[in-house]
Amino acid sequence: MIEFVDQRMLSDGSSASDRERRIKRRFTIEQDVRYKMLYGQRIAETGSGKTLNISSGGVWFTTENMLTSGMPIELSMNWPVLLNDSCPMKLMIYGCVVRSNEKGAAVAIERYEFRTQGSRPFQQPAIPMPVELRLPS
Repeated sequence: MIEFVDQRMLSDGSSASDRERRIKRRFTIEQDVRYKMLYGQRIAETGSGKTLNISSGGVWFTTENMLTSGMPIELSMNWPVLLNDSCPMKLMIYGCVVRSNEKGAAVAIERYEFRTQGSRPFQQPAIPMPVELRLPS
């Protein structure tokens, strides 16, 4: 494949090739994320991080370790908007690691799905069970 690189200088001193070349619009969404690196049907590695930006084609997030490019990965993150103003959602992303360094990893999204996590009004707050203490007689 031949790629044309524009070497003209822009008014800010950067070349046209330095500009953003992504087609999909990226959104800055910072949410905790859990990831599972998959090796066939087995989980090869798990970890957590924070999403930095996301588009319909990919996601960039921080990682605990460098991830292996080309490996299938599953990401899970809480979605920052409630469904019907009451139901929390989780976004599941399935894709492949396309780039990784000591700061984070980029994943190309192959498919995704939203899952509900139950309505807030119906969730019971965690109440500790009463503890009965008996002293020896």
